[in-house]
Amino acid sequence: MLVTRILSFFFKGFQSPEFIVLLFIFFVNFLLSYWEKFDILLERMKKRPPVIVVVGHVDHGKTTILDYIKKTNVAAREAGGITQAIGAYEIEHKGQKMTFIDTPGHEAFSMMRERGGKVADIAILIVAGDEGVRSQTKEAFETIKKAEIPFVVAVTKMDKPGADVNRVINDLFTLGVLLEGMGGDISYKPVSAMTGEGVDELLDLLLFVAEVEGITYDETAPGKGFILESHLDNRRGVVAAVIARDGVIRVGDSVLFLGEKARIKMMEDSSGKQIKEAVPSTPFLLLGFPKQPKVGEEFLVGGEVKTVEETEMAKEPTGLVTRKDQEKKFINLILKANDAGSLEALSSIIKALPVPDKSEIKIIDQAVGDITDGNLKIAMSTRAIVIGFKVKMSKAAEIMQKAYTEETQVKVFSSEIVYELIKNLEDWLTGNVKRVEKGRLEVLATFGAKGEKQVVGGKVIKGEVVNNAKCEIERKGVVIGEARLINLQQNKVDAVVVTEGNECGMMVKSVTEILKEDFLVFY
Repeated sequence: MLVTRILSFFFKGFQSPEFIVLLFIFFVNFLLSYWEKFDILLERMKKRPPVIVVVGHVDHGKTTILDYIKKTNVAAREAGGITQAIGAYEIEHKGQKMTFIDTPGHEAFSMMRERGGKVADIAILIVAGDEGVRSQTKEAFETIKKAEIPFVVAVTKMDKPGADVNRVINDLFTLGVLLEGMGGDISYKPVSAMTGEGVDELLDLLLFVAEVEGITYDETAPGKGFILESHLDNRRGVVAAVIARDGVIRVGDSVLFLGEKARIKMMEDSSGKQIKEAVPSTPFLLLGFPKQPKVGEEFLVGGEVKTVEETEMAKEPTGLVTRKDQEKKFINLILKANDAGSLEALSSIIKALPVPDKSEIKIIDQAVGDITDGNLKIAMSTRAIVIGFKVKMSKAAEIMQKAYTEETQVKVFSSEIVYELIKNLEDWLTGNVKRVEKGRLEVLATFGAKGEKQVVGGKVIKGEVVNNAKCEIERKGVVIGEARLINLQQNKVDAVVVTEGNECGMMVKSVTEILKEDFLVFY
């Protein structure tokens, strides 16, 4: 009954001119009361440059296009022509600023590409005109979809013989990317970094997309930044490459990251000049973090920090051995890389490498920076392999390595090209590296043992035997154990090396008892 009366009242009211006037006045007052707040909000929102991420298959021309845009030569400095760490570059086109994030193309860095997508406003999907869609093109498209950002397609290498825009359009159609003219609304531009064809038009298109998207920021909001990369500088300490995301970030600001407080000591723009403040979309270097922030982390000026992952890069336990562990053969690794993002990507792909049965890769330590003598000492005590990506070996480490023979040195795999590094390690793990027998000794006599130390005499029947070298104990064609020489003598005089055809005596350390007619094989 009550509902019926209310509806009847409003129905009769709408028939009354006085009621309609009162309702109109109420509506106008309502709009006026909120218009001032809305107007203030509009004044606070400022237009900012778009942040653009460049993604696509390896060697499809991402960095080369940016080289042309920036009028620099980053690609020539990249080992193997592959960008292997995220870089952010600010350019100006027709009086408007744009920030580009160049993401690595190699599959080992898929995580870094995803993080590049998360911080970007617009994406460029690069597809080479002479190759078309490839595996990482599909992965890049999935990254764009996951980031939920608009994108355009750049068909690169149009100067190359065999470049075919129509083939690219058809390939993308099968991928689910509907370009303009093919029933979709995704814009595309054929471009060439060699001739400059289409590059200006591509930049115009990006500015148009940014205008349509209405990319803005709140200048009164707390400053917020996004960590693209970080590394440890021997002279300046922790250096983080960041992009400002909201508010204004200034030198002297107190920021929170991973629950810790830091104060910004210095800021440098992408050209290396010191700056006092940074507005959103500005890429810059930040000094002041007491420890390395994790790639993908957000930091906030004077507020709570939200991180992509809640904890720092986890380290494998090194001391505790369980019964289950005893059944496995651990392949211990120590990882070193030039920056945090590369280190994480390297760790991820190494853990996925195939290993022999009943074996397991165990990363016992990982850090940013050069390979040190401390790393080699840990490797010796844990029988670990040292993996170095885009890092050098310290002088102390070099001296330490030279003090040992090739057989007793810590095994170190190092390269500036990630797939070369992974291939070498994978070959070693799967036993594809062909071992070369450097020496073979026939045991002619044994002279007793004390604990693991044994004294034997023999004749070098192949190659040479070097003091302090490791060897395998072979009995009737079967390897039954390992040993290491701790003293080598020829004619009762200490020797460094004994060559083929000569007899020698030696003290050997091994848990396996060595018998007459055994062979010691050196690799």
